[in-house]
Amino acid sequence: MGRERSIVRKGRTTSKKSPLRKVEREQDGVHGGGKVILLGVAKKPESKMTTFEKIDLVDHGIPKKDLERLKEVADLDYDQLAKVLSVTRATLINKKGEDRFNTTLSEKILSLADIYSYGYEVFEDDQRFNEWIFHPNKALGGQAPYDLLDTQFGREEIKNLIGRIDYGVYS
Repeated sequence: MGRERSIVRKGRTTSKKSPLRKVEREQDGVHGGGKVILLGVAKKPESKMTTFEKIDLVDHGIPKKDLERLKEVADLDYDQLAKVLSVTRATLINKKGEDRFNTTLSEKILSLADIYSYGYEVFEDDQRFNEWIFHPNKALGGQAPYDLLDTQFGREEIKNLIGRIDYGVYS
């Protein structure tokens, strides 16, 4: 049996399996082994949603405030988001708080949030994943994962790569 990880909060160590740890993680937007990025519309981590839950979210549209959370959590600026979502910077900026994006853009936003949610779960360190996404990777022919996020095929490849890392396959 592997060693149990623990976290330190305000001078106290909390076991990874402790019920207190679960409460602490939920306060940070982390539920059931993953991080909820789109807090305004998602009830559980995007990487844990069923296809039908994702379809329902996309049909209703992702609100601007959730894009703001994704931007903050993923440590991306509007130019970087515009590139991977294949839209202009103005399209992202001009929406206000509760205004929702159209179905096409909502699908891309949810897909990106899904990748980040899964990456945070696998890497167990948001900052480490945020750095990894920009570094060239041999498994991607020397390209950085970020460079492939602008197409659905690229996003699928990144999600597969994260899955291989999760299962310990050299990637």
